[in-house]
Amino acid sequence: MDPYIFEEVTLLITHYNRSISLERLLMAFRDLKCVFAEIIVSDDGSGPDHLGRVRRLQGEFDFKLVTSPYNKGLGNNINKGQKEVKSPYTLYVQEDFIPAPVFPERLSESLSILNEDSQIDFIRFFALFRYPDLSPYNDHFSLVFFNKWNTSHLKFFCYSDNPHLRRSSFFKKFGEYKEGWAGDVTEFDMSLSFIRNGGKALIAKDYDKVFIHQNSNDEPSMMERKPWRHKKDFFIRVLRAVYLKYRLIKNTVQLYRYPKIK
Repeated sequence: MDPYIFEEVTLLITHYNRSISLERLLMAFRDLKCVFAEIIVSDDGSGPDHLGRVRRLQGEFDFKLVTSPYNKGLGNNINKGQKEVKSPYTLYVQEDFIPAPVFPERLSESLSILNEDSQIDFIRFFALFRYPDLSPYNDHFSLVFFNKWNTSHLKFFCYSDNPHLRRSSFFKKFGEYKEGWAGDVTEFDMSLSFIRNGGKALIAKDYDKVFIHQNSNDEPSMMERKPWRHKKDFFIRVLRAVYLKYRLIKNTVQLYRYPKIK
């Protein structure tokens, strides 16, 4: 099989203390014969054992390593990695994902879309849920749009840190990621900026088949979720309904107070 050459794309991987996952991701791209303009691994102050393994992987996979003296959070980790990108497009992937066999085809089509449609800012390849407001774009992608009348708080997640292809000029339109905040708060802030500044996104219709999210007991997810939100007894369901209504109001106020990029 001939390799897939993506000379306009830099693969940006953020990493923190999951070097086995990083190796698995890099091997998966190699097995799919994906070749990028450059691979950048942005490390967020990993411990000596993990960082040592990352440096050994650097010799095998020939990537640029950007380090930090200590853990500065997701926002800083993405920012410092993105600033090293020189190609027109950035494929952003956290280290605990694996590309599926259909990925090269979806990336090739995504590149064609971004080259032909200047209004599209980024294209998502993965999601944990179906976004509430979508419209057809083509056979394999849907347009994500913000519907202010939708009463679901999920409408605010137009942007996601999950694997996506974006223009490397992304910061000029939406600003850099906020630093010093928890990862989920940083992600949501960027989503507010994306909506407020007129961002346009696509998402793969087969978003559950392009990338696989895989954690292990040895290298668990760094994102902690509150399990009470998913319990099914009556009292918890009532609390969850009240919380979601509060969150909808709060997020709406946050959005319309969010400053636009000049």
